[in-house]
Amino acid sequence: MSAHRYLIRGAAPLGGDPTDLLLADGVIAATGAEAAAQAGDAQVVDAAGLVVLPGLVDLHTHLREPGREDAETVLSGTRAAAVGGFTCVHAMANTQPVADTAGVVEQVWRLGRDAGWVDVRPVGAVTVGLAGERLAELGAMADSAARVRVFSDDGVCVSDPVLMRRALEYVKAFDGVVAQHAQEPRLTEGAVMNEGVVSAELGLTGWPAVAEESIVARDVLLAEHVGSRVHICHLSTAGSVDIVRWAKSRGIQVTAEVTPHHLVLTDEIVRGYDPQFKVNPPLRTAEDVAAVRAGLADGTIDIVATDHAPHPVEDKDCEFDAAAFGMTGLETALSVVISSMVLADDVDFGWADVARTMSAAPAAIGRVADQGRPLAVGEPAHVTLVDPDARWTVVPRELRTASDNTPFAGRELPGRVVATFYGGRATVLDGVPQERTA
Repeated sequence: MSAHRYLIRGAAPLGGDPTDLLLADGVIAATGAEAAAQAGDAQVVDAAGLVVLPGLVDLHTHLREPGREDAETVLSGTRAAAVGGFTCVHAMANTQPVADTAGVVEQVWRLGRDAGWVDVRPVGAVTVGLAGERLAELGAMADSAARVRVFSDDGVCVSDPVLMRRALEYVKAFDGVVAQHAQEPRLTEGAVMNEGVVSAELGLTGWPAVAEESIVARDVLLAEHVGSRVHICHLSTAGSVDIVRWAKSRGIQVTAEVTPHHLVLTDEIVRGYDPQFKVNPPLRTAEDVAAVRAGLADGTIDIVATDHAPHPVEDKDCEFDAAAFGMTGLETALSVVISSMVLADDVDFGWADVARTMSAAPAAIGRVADQGRPLAVGEPAHVTLVDPDARWTVVPRELRTASDNTPFAGRELPGRVVATFYGGRATVLDGVPQERTA
């Protein structure tokens, strides 16, 4: 049997009519009747009843390495990504040391290449040490072997408007994008959850929606002023949706993402004081959830990004105020999107929209030319097979990520990734990771 040759039989591209796909030499070599005719000794994958998608692309992943290998490593995180159907992830810069130099982003890129589970694209820091005082080596990171095109101080807002303007101007030279963590720091001092009725009743310091919306409004105006690209990370409020919608109507080069957890969870779930539900930005109201879901369906929000943020148990097994912000998400993201969007009656969102928001659009924003491509002959063989009828229960210790801090523990979710092919090589078959062989 030839290495990395697969005949996928009877899968439904984007939920359409079943067909066959032949993966060979790293590309989709043939489709339909030609696939079987050219298959030769290819391994046959029975995909009857499965949906075939372009490999998923995550624009917002925390792999923690270097520096916090107790929470995650590039190896463990990318294995989890493959199980979740991803073939490319963008690794955020808030590592230790911070990914603010060509040397650190190249280290992360090489770790990803050596792991071999997915394409790892490092995100470069906007400012040195995420300190918000002076720009990092943006040009050097862009010219490095990692060819960084996304820059973010995620976890910290670039709150200085002059510095943000300079960053937006700088990245234009190499078609980069600044991905902003929209959080006005003075409005969120000591905040641990959404500001509203629930925070008042619980006695927890609230995080007002305007802290996000004021930065989103400022940054779309800055992007318009300098003619540059800005991306809004983990958008979470109805007001932010309205601002982005307005900005797009003016032709401003703004894109935005929503996380899976902000599509389904509200601040009501924080009433149990469970630190697993502490996240940045915080879980918002039911009205905000409805707004971001509508924004994703109508294209105002461009993509779903996981904001996969693993933490060791001691960072979450404590009182709510002291707990770390963040949730894991790589292995549950697709199922949550199926549940909240594809199967929902109040929005129009099908499998083509899944491919757009979780593959094509994030690849385009990150300028990853060989990811998110159509399922056509000659295209790179980054392919994900999904069983839309499967249901599974989230058991934290059965996930492949190194940390257990999932907000969906014990929940039954629809849809399961059956197989993932990265560059024509099966990284997951029958839901099981496939270790790379020589």
